[in-house]
Amino acid sequence: MTFRFTTAGESHGRGLVGILEGIPAGLPVSAERINVELKRRMGGYGRGARMKIESDQIEWLGGVRAGETLGSPIAMLVWNRDWEHWQDVMAAEADAPGAERRRQVTRPRPGHADLAGSLKYDRRDARDILERASARETVARVACGAVCKLLLEHFGVEIGSHVVELGGVTATYHAPLPTPLNQAADASLVRCLDPEAEREMIARIDAAQAAGDTLGGVVEVIAVGLPVGLGSHVSWDAKLDGRLAQALMSIPAVKAVELGLGFEAARRKGSEVHDEILPGLSRATNRAGGTEGGMTTGEPLVARVAMKPISTLMSPLRTVDLKTGGPAQAQSERSDVTAVPAMGVIAEAMVSLVLAQALLEKFGGDALSETRRNFEGYVAQVRARTPKGAAS
Repeated sequence: MTFRFTTAGESHGRGLVGILEGIPAGLPVSAERINVELKRRMGGYGRGARMKIESDQIEWLGGVRAGETLGSPIAMLVWNRDWEHWQDVMAAEADAPGAERRRQVTRPRPGHADLAGSLKYDRRDARDILERASARETVARVACGAVCKLLLEHFGVEIGSHVVELGGVTATYHAPLPTPLNQAADASLVRCLDPEAEREMIARIDAAQAAGDTLGGVVEVIAVGLPVGLGSHVSWDAKLDGRLAQALMSIPAVKAVELGLGFEAARRKGSEVHDEILPGLSRATNRAGGTEGGMTTGEPLVARVAMKPISTLMSPLRTVDLKTGGPAQAQSERSDVTAVPAMGVIAEAMVSLVLAQALLEKFGGDALSETRRNFEGYVAQVRARTPKGAAS
């Protein structure tokens, strides 16, 4: 069965749709479990007024009956409550002759898709670009990722995240991290495990807001309970680490991804980078971040995701007005000071989508019961290869 997902909809359109294909039949799901993830995405200190308007919840459109997946494509809809203020701006129908849409965007924002998209698609109004390029689209991604989280839970995989840097403030934290990770991280206004760093992050968010500026940061995503061998070494596009990097880099405003030591591995000697193998085939360390040769090692998967500051500034940067060709100040749309805490939730969703796809590639199955049998057979096979019967 082919695994894939797609989304549709604009930031201020009628709503957003997520379609997820390839989930086996028989997976218990509920709107309440999906909505929990959508609510987490809306949180975080420094979010803008849009989050006070919306109350994201899904409606099932297909693929689910009596609380279980059917094996057919799963379709979910999230209505945009702000649509009522934007109906004339975003209406699909053509305007009357001589009429002009309100809220046109002709002063592209540096750092956003406005200018490149307007030139590529030959649009005079950059709203035709920014409405889809907006991070509002990630609502549908999180909904699809939430279904994948439910699938992964059935195989003992837990995925969480926490903020490790925001506005130049770096958190201090020590292993082992709290379990469950999200319960501890979500208790913080900025999803940070270091109370002292949290206070400074909040202070910097307040200062940036007063200055009309924005802040970026870094989130760490961790998946525990993965079996060894998801992904493959045989082809470039089968390597799990490459697929994770692509998925995480697709999140709006994300500019860098690291697995394990990441860039730090390039600065160390080999003896300080590679994870020694111990009796029982466990690892002495996890500097690789849970992958070797494009495959999972059975150790926790650790990815760090760096988000640049949001490109909509209340103190706008210089740009050019596309109507006149003259210098101008960039457009100011309603926006957040920072969305780093929310980006962690989106990153969890993207990791969940990639891991669910890799798990189903490995174990197959049109029904969850079949996938489970295949999974258990493989785990038994790996255990038989492990000295003294230790877990992989």
